[in-house]
Amino acid sequence: MFCEEGVPVDTMPTKVYIRTFGCQMNKRDSEILAGALRRRGAELVDDWEDADVVLFNTCAVRKHAEDRVFSILGLLAKSARSRGQRKVFGLLGCMAEEWKGDAFKKAPYLDLVCGPNDLYTLVEHLEDIVSAKRRWAFVGGERRSDEFYSRGAYFTVPTGESTEPTFVIVMEGCDNFCSYCIVPYVRGRERSRPWRDVVEEVRMLVSAGRFSFMLLGQNVNSYAGGMDFPDLLDRVARIEGVRELSFATSHPKDAHRRLFEVMASHENIRPYLHLPMQSGSDRILRAMNRGYTYEEYLEKIATYRALVPNGYLSTDIIVGFPGETEEDFLKTRRALEEIRFDNAYIFKYSPRPFTKASSLKDDVPLKEKERRHQELLTLQKRLSAARRPSN
Repeated sequence: MFCEEGVPVDTMPTKVYIRTFGCQMNKRDSEILAGALRRRGAELVDDWEDADVVLFNTCAVRKHAEDRVFSILGLLAKSARSRGQRKVFGLLGCMAEEWKGDAFKKAPYLDLVCGPNDLYTLVEHLEDIVSAKRRWAFVGGERRSDEFYSRGAYFTVPTGESTEPTFVIVMEGCDNFCSYCIVPYVRGRERSRPWRDVVEEVRMLVSAGRFSFMLLGQNVNSYAGGMDFPDLLDRVARIEGVRELSFATSHPKDAHRRLFEVMASHENIRPYLHLPMQSGSDRILRAMNRGYTYEEYLEKIATYRALVPNGYLSTDIIVGFPGETEEDFLKTRRALEEIRFDNAYIFKYSPRPFTKASSLKDDVPLKEKERRHQELLTLQKRLSAARRPSN
């Protein structure tokens, strides 16, 4: 933790607004943060204009997302100043961990910066931040799982039944170091929760009236909290009261037959698999450090569809990775046509700090990235429509 001189703030936090960007893990972090703040007497509001403290929980996976966050926060801060309102503006999550103290230089209107592992520390010090004549940054810490997972989760759960899945974090971080991905640098190395803690949290949530769950991790297949992930999935599925269960996200190199067998063996496990392929070119997959070939990926898909015949399948694709030729791109296009995903999230490559790929020349012109991106979007739209049952 470090501090630097800033602008005096003369009000105490009573109303807090949280806006979340990015993955389900960020959404769950925001839920837990909201619960911890309520425990300390804060009121969570739905409109930033009603808030004393405005917090953006952010994603750093793509530069476009970062630019959008800074743009929106800047507009809100400018609007507040123009009306003579003094609000505390905070940057949370992965962007905070990436930028650290430099965020104050990038966005001088910020009052606090807090990484994903330091959110509970933020809760403990928020009143000090609002009342002190300083700006604060909390980055590089270790998450206090006893407080932030279990007790924090309890206070975020509304009573009564809900049709929305409740997120349960089973592991965090990533050890894969894909060459384009910033996640290991902002979320840290892999850490798994003990399986008994996960099971106890789900049971507690069921007693609070929640019956649909999604188990979360940057790579759930790497789970190592006293058992492997298929066994954890099997155990959670057997908890009385769990009506629907899903998980995200899987890495292809760690997704094996046993996982698909467990999915097929429980009616309450959603037949849904998100398995990021990223490219259909082995050359690009090696450059991305993905740890599998296209043929190996294809074999996993065949096994999944054989064991879960009505299963839904989605993926991620990156176009314009450094060195991607037209031939590489056409291999990805053919992969989409061969596999026929139900859905695909397709992105244009953008360099991310700290990553190995950031040292490579970003040599695919933007116009070409946009062409490839649009071509695959159009193709996938047609393929998705063809897979939907007709009325």
